[in-house]
Amino acid sequence: MRALRSKTRHLASLARALQHVGRVAKTAHLLDYCNDAPFRRRILTQLNRGESRHGLCREVCLGHRGELRQRYRDGQEEQLGALGLITNAIVLYNTIYTQRALDHLQTAGQQIDEGDVARLTPLGSEHLTLTGRYRVALNDALRDRTAYRELNTSPGGPTSPVLRTNSP
Repeated sequence: MRALRSKTRHLASLARALQHVGRVAKTAHLLDYCNDAPFRRRILTQLNRGESRHGLCREVCLGHRGELRQRYRDGQEEQLGALGLITNAIVLYNTIYTQRALDHLQTAGQQIDEGDVARLTPLGSEHLTLTGRYRVALNDALRDRTAYRELNTSPGGPTSPVLRTNSP
């Protein structure tokens, strides 16, 4: 019994030591956050990106007013999985067309600032219809992976929400 008790004491003291090491890391992080303005700005930027993604998920889920309609856990997991799949498809679509728009501007001779490109976001959805029921049946023309929808390049046309930027 005495050996078991001493082993338990050793494990307890090891756990306390690990807790203190964790507190040191948290304290160092908080001090960096308080003293370093660019570090705070980077953290805020990442938080805003996460909130933008959650906002897109809320917009996609708007059809059922953001409610999970399935009763059981399996059904809810399926519904959340579908929500994630649709959100990722929107991000992919926006990323592809944003890159195509940037390539078009570059070939037209316009100077593109890397700082502006860094603030572009693929999380816009104003150009998409997110309500209703959809049946996805691809015909042969759409199965061609090199075929894309035409870019809206008219100077007086609506600005593309895909090219919307996040404020720094």
